[in-house]
Amino acid sequence: MEFDAERRFGGVDRLYGQGAVQALNQAHVMVAGIGGVGTWCVEALARSAIGELTLIDLDHIAESNINRQLHALSNTLGQSKTVAMAQRAQQINPAVKVHCIDDFVDPDNIQALLASGPTVFVDCTDQVVAKIAIILHTKQAQVPLVLCGGAGGKTDPLSLRSGDLSLAKHDALLNRIRSQLRKQHGFARASDAQGKALKRTPRMGVHALWFEQETRLPQAWSAGRDGSLQGLACAGYGSGITITASMGMLAADRAINVVLRQAGVLPSA
Repeated sequence: MEFDAERRFGGVDRLYGQGAVQALNQAHVMVAGIGGVGTWCVEALARSAIGELTLIDLDHIAESNINRQLHALSNTLGQSKTVAMAQRAQQINPAVKVHCIDDFVDPDNIQALLASGPTVFVDCTDQVVAKIAIILHTKQAQVPLVLCGGAGGKTDPLSLRSGDLSLAKHDALLNRIRSQLRKQHGFARASDAQGKALKRTPRMGVHALWFEQETRLPQAWSAGRDGSLQGLACAGYGSGITITASMGMLAADRAINVVLRQAGVLPSA
C-alpha cells in the first residue's frame, strides 16, 4: 500500500492546528528505556508524526515482559527491544527516522547521546544513577526532559500526576532521586539550614510523572518469604499494562506539547 502521510496524520493537524504535523515531523525525541512505559510512549510518538526517534536500551524481550510491554509477543521473544520497537514505529510511519542505541544510559555516555541534539528527552528508565545523569546533562544542554517515576506496585491509573519533581509523592524512585539531587548537586531543598520545613517547597525545575498512590507490595515480599524481589523496578514489584501504558501515553503527550509550544502551534505554558 502506498504511504499517504495526509491520510495517516491529517487528524493531528485538525486537532492541534495547522502546522502541527510539520512541527512534529521536524522534531527528534529521544526515549531511554524501551520497556513497560517506554514502548507505549514510542507508540504514541510514532502515531503522532514525530519525524525522528532515538531508542535507547540494552535489553532483549523476555516472556515476563508480556503483561505490560507493547513489543512483547510470542514471536518477538529474544529480540532487541529497540529493534522490535523501531520496526513497529516504521510500520506506523514509513517516513520516520529511527536510531537504535543498544546500551543503557549511564554517566559515561549521556553527554555523547545528547550530542545529536534531541528536541525532547523522555526518561523511562528505572535506575537512579541513569536518571540523575539524565537530569543533570539535559539541564546543562538545555534539552527539555520528561522524567517518568515508578510504575511498579501501582494499580490506579487515575492517580497519575504531572508536575515538578519537588511535588512528587508516594514514589520511592523519585524520592531517592530528589534526595540525591538536593544533597549532592545543589538543587533547592524543602527545608532551611536548621532543618525546618519551608512554607513553600522550592521548585527543582525537573518535570516528572508519578502515581500518587501507596505502592502495593507483593505478598511474598511483604511477608519476607522471597528475597529475590527487590529494587524499585517493575521486575521487583508487580506491574500491569493499565499503569505502564497510562504513564507512557502521558509522557508522549508531554513531549508532543513541548514540540508544539516550541513551534508556536500551541501557546506557551
